[in-house]
Amino acid sequence: MIAFEVNDMTCGHCAGSITEALKAVDNLAKFTIDPARHLVTIESTNVDPNKLRDAIADAGYTPVRVKEEIADACTQTKSCCGQQH
Repeated sequence: MIAFEVNDMTCGHCAGSITEALKAVDNLAKFTIDPARHLVTIESTNVDPNKLRDAIADAGYTPVRVKEEIADACTQTKSCCGQQH
């Protein structure tokens, strides 16, 4: 799994833009986009994570790669740092 924190993703429109950008790079990838947690998780089919990051950036956002353990914590506890986002 590849995960990015995207703090400037704030709404459904942002999520839609990122969805389209990721599909253009890897149409077979499975991904979850959560604007409330500012988290994008991707199960890609052998695409370089840098290309996925670049696709999000080209869509106008600022992705920061996060470790898989942190992304798992975010999806399970709804917070990656113990704080409510």
